[in-house]
Amino acid sequence: MAKVLGVGGVFFKASDPEQLAKWYEKWLGVPIDSSYWGASFQPSAMPEAGYTVWSPFQADTSYFEPSGNRFMFNLIVDNLTEALQQVQEGGATLSGDPEESDFGQFGWFIDPEGNKVELWKPA
Repeated sequence: MAKVLGVGGVFFKASDPEQLAKWYEKWLGVPIDSSYWGASFQPSAMPEAGYTVWSPFQADTSYFEPSGNRFMFNLIVDNLTEALQQVQEGGATLSGDPEESDFGQFGWFIDPEGNKVELWKPA
């Protein structure tokens, strides 16, 4: 039986894809490459405690609020406090207070297109 080996990409609609890509490049350092359809992250760049999660949520979850989308991004960062300051400076709206758990530090924001994004600094 064939099996899934990992998450190969995150693809989503945007009203202005080029502008949104530039926003992520400027405010979070996402390595936008014009020869791709966006950015490519190599496994070797992942922190030792980092990993990718694939997780369906209940249809009535409030975890993605205040976004009305049926999805949420989670991006691994090297410094949660600075990343949240940067996106806020770039016009994003912070959502809730940062939290710390056994998995690391988490913080959330709403990007210019209304997507909820969770930032994660692994423990």
